[in-house]
Amino acid sequence: MKLLFTFFNPSGGMETLNRIRGQALTEAGHEVHLLYTSGGEGRKNITDLPVHILSDPAAIGQHVLAGGYDAIVVCTDIWTMEHIREAGYRGRIVFEVQGLGRIEEARAVMAEFSGHIRRHADGLLFPRTDHLVALMKQHLPDVPQFCFDNPLDTSGFGYVAYPPKPYPIVGWIGRITANKNWREFIAIGERLLAANPSIYLWMFGDATLFEPLEQEAFELWLASSPYAERLIRHSNVPHGQMADYLSLIGDSGGLLCSTSHLEGFGYAVAEAMLCRCPVLSSDSDGIRRFVQPEATGMLYPVGQVDIAVRRALELMNDRQRRERIRERGQAHIRATFSKEAYAKRFGGMLKKVMAAPPRR
Repeated sequence: MKLLFTFFNPSGGMETLNRIRGQALTEAGHEVHLLYTSGGEGRKNITDLPVHILSDPAAIGQHVLAGGYDAIVVCTDIWTMEHIREAGYRGRIVFEVQGLGRIEEARAVMAEFSGHIRRHADGLLFPRTDHLVALMKQHLPDVPQFCFDNPLDTSGFGYVAYPPKPYPIVGWIGRITANKNWREFIAIGERLLAANPSIYLWMFGDATLFEPLEQEAFELWLASSPYAERLIRHSNVPHGQMADYLSLIGDSGGLLCSTSHLEGFGYAVAEAMLCRCPVLSSDSDGIRRFVQPEATGMLYPVGQVDIAVRRALELMNDRQRRERIRERGQAHIRATFSKEAYAKRFGGMLKKVMAAPPRR
């Protein structure tokens, strides 16, 4: 089949998801195209799939009608879905939800827009995340629902051995936004630096994407904190190099810290585990697909900095526990989130959606 995946911009977890599943579905015999309504730094990571950057609704409609797509997966962007239908597209549309921010934001979005989704979508797709499952059942129980894990490149992305750094590194990946909760990472990092001044904090993200008020507060911290000299920012690292950085963090005796209020899937955490980088994460719902406490990683209640610091120090200082978590974490990701498993589940979804009569 000829498939189109749409999203706002090629950045973050959605860039990773579209690229990896594009590869998986191509290998399974499908023709896959990507459409974004704006450009982004993550575009440079996509080298083997056709990518279309279109923002004008008329241009999007013309492209879809000329493209001959059997099915279109529209992630989050309700207006693009409407533009596609209004242009006259009569093929199948699956509306995808990967994450809608904090829980109150997610509830508000679903309450306001469920009618639009019901009117235009032939099915719903979302990862195995409790809050998304509950929201879909509450607001769209009459629309066919498909819930399965996102894929990772478990064969091409993973641990790379380098000479270890002479200092522990505590990493963080995300945009400077309220939901990603960068303030809590800084609070945890300051406490860890007080306990071990040799630590470095590495922050990874897209410097072009942020919430203005959050960015202003972050820049104020950078200008005023005595700990700012221990923080190194890495912006728009090519995805292929992230395995190197995550492996370095793991071998340094450090960890990846995830502080989000809410996650739908959380690619940063899964990819860290794939690279043998131990993870301490806030208990942000979707993260539990990866982090089984004390087995494949460690969790703390969001907002509880004291608990987070204590568990981070345990993970860094207890070598036996640390190595056990690294090994089990890597094995869990490899066994559960392969591209092949995703392609099989996605193919099953397509068969059901295509076999059902159109919903309009």
